[in-house]
Amino acid sequence: MKKLSLEPKHTISVLVENRSGVLARISGLFSARGFNIDSLAVGETEDPTVSRMTIVVKGDERILEQVEKQLNKVIDVIKVSDYMETPHLERDLALIKVNADKRNRSELLQVVDIFRAKIVDVAPDSVIVEATGDEAKILALLEMLEPFGVKEMCRTGIVAMARGAKSLTLAEKQEKTKTEKIGAANA
Repeated sequence: MKKLSLEPKHTISVLVENRSGVLARISGLFSARGFNIDSLAVGETEDPTVSRMTIVVKGDERILEQVEKQLNKVIDVIKVSDYMETPHLERDLALIKVNADKRNRSELLQVVDIFRAKIVDVAPDSVIVEATGDEAKILALLEMLEPFGVKEMCRTGIVAMARGAKSLTLAEKQEKTKTEKIGAANA
């Protein structure tokens, strides 16, 4: 069972031009520099000419700064935002095929109900559970489903959006921190 890592996790939102080859350039940038992408989700935004890439990377601030600098060099990148210290929502969708027979089906339904997940397919010997939530919820559900026998699973990866009107880029966050420190020193 996968456990949550203690290493800092950065959820990075990258707005990019919706053109062919952009995903390959961005993922190639990460692999060429030895960065591991924990999760990557891409989809069109409210503007069909722009896509949002949500990339989850584990590492310290130095790694994040390096990632942002490299991303900003890509011509098709419009904006890079780190959600680590920004109020935001994260969701992951999981489809989990679980062994289910007449003996354990009611117990399985109770577990699914507790996690506000739902059964989206039923077969004589299995069910497919659909769950949406943050990573901790998905991992907790998987842990509860393990005794039934998880046959197969797929996940979308994290999608995220900042709460409120505006998310800050890393450069804006650093400038804000400097200004706050100067203000505190002058007080």
